[in-house]
Amino acid sequence: MAFYQQSRSLPKRFRLIVASFLQRPDLPFADVLPEDAIQKAFDDEDATFAEDEDAVFTPAVTLWAFLSQVLFKDEHRSCVAAVARVAVLLVALERGPCSSNTGAYCRARGKLSEKVIRQITIRVGEGCEDQLGKELLWHGRHVRLVDGSTVSMSDTPENQEAYPQNPQQKEGLGFPIARVVVLLSLATGMVTDMAMGPYAGKETGEPALLRSRLGRFKRGDILLADRYYCSYFMIALLQERGIDLVVRLHQRRPVNFRRGRRLGKDDQVITRDRPQRPKWMEEQTYDRVPPSIEVRAIRVHLGQPGYRVESFVAVTTLTNAKEYPKEDIASLYQSRWLAELDIRAIKITMGMDILRCKTPEMVGKEIWTCLLAYNLIRRAMLQSAQEAGVSPRTLSFTAAVQTIGASWMVMVLGDDTLTSLEPILKPSTSRELQFARCHPPLKRRAKRVILQTQILARQVLG
Repeated sequence: MAFYQQSRSLPKRFRLIVASFLQRPDLPFADVLPEDAIQKAFDDEDATFAEDEDAVFTPAVTLWAFLSQVLFKDEHRSCVAAVARVAVLLVALERGPCSSNTGAYCRARGKLSEKVIRQITIRVGEGCEDQLGKELLWHGRHVRLVDGSTVSMSDTPENQEAYPQNPQQKEGLGFPIARVVVLLSLATGMVTDMAMGPYAGKETGEPALLRSRLGRFKRGDILLADRYYCSYFMIALLQERGIDLVVRLHQRRPVNFRRGRRLGKDDQVITRDRPQRPKWMEEQTYDRVPPSIEVRAIRVHLGQPGYRVESFVAVTTLTNAKEYPKEDIASLYQSRWLAELDIRAIKITMGMDILRCKTPEMVGKEIWTCLLAYNLIRRAMLQSAQEAGVSPRTLSFTAAVQTIGASWMVMVLGDDTLTSLEPILKPSTSRELQFARCHPPLKRRAKRVILQTQILARQVLG
């Protein structure tokens, strides 16, 4: 029980969270979010409570229990299960168990600050991104993924008012639904920010939510997005901040490869003129937008089985063909699919597709707690990948969730004399490493298509 015998002060108790996600001070990237930094974030926002010596649901214990809810699924995700885990922890520490009544825990959970949870979530994502080596960057630059999705939640009057149901559904037959736009790191898969709003209404689309988070980018970043973000004003606003864009051409904005400055075959620099001012844009902002911009259009031909299209056009502000060859940009855009996989991991593996909380305030806390757990798992994967000498994108997120879930109650009770936590996620043999790797989805799809074709051929040919 060395974990609590060291000190019963509240800052030390935040090691509950650090240890549960397989962290130790001498691991790489461990300094991104040490226990003292979590305590400082709570202190700075005056978000402390339950400071008595015999208090059970302190900020650390409450956040630890909340994180366990988003980590587990089904009946293990309930408040009753979270309180049961706290009771088991107290018994293991030779303290009396807390009451099985969830009232005290729910009140403590309501006192947690969404702002603090958001701050430490972003700190993990940005901190790991800043410490990445050049081998994980694209041409020495940080690439951000962006994509949107929706989440539903408990059908309460408060949630319906803040996040109304789909307007296409009859009143009383739909659940509250919210739109989210997530910024992710291409290298690590971590969330660097998130914007949330109603599903329908004025300025609730994905581009509008992204514009509210443009301040999160750093000069020199590259944004990788799908065709929904391909617009003149999005490109102009990003360029104003020193951010480059790689995006698929929108289907309503065709490109004539016979016009413009030719850089190579199916590689052209074209000029776009400024459209009329949209209703959402202020006149001052519109006046700052240049009357025309130059972008590079690249036709990408796909020769790999499993792709739905044979070719597409990518648009980018990276117009220097010598520094950024056509093949590199084409390969970079094909990596955009990782955003879909990351959001699937958040919504399906982490269970964020259907939220349980009954008020908009608690819904926000639940989402950010889920994203915090997601980033902390991704950090453990990044540490394991660095020790194994592989890309973190080659490791299975589901396997990492299962490993951390299996050790959730064990690691917080471990002795400080443990030699290393790294072997828990790092496969010890090449066979285990191969088994733990996550193969690209397009290759899996291609194998499936080939297998189905072979089966069909056998049936036809007898």
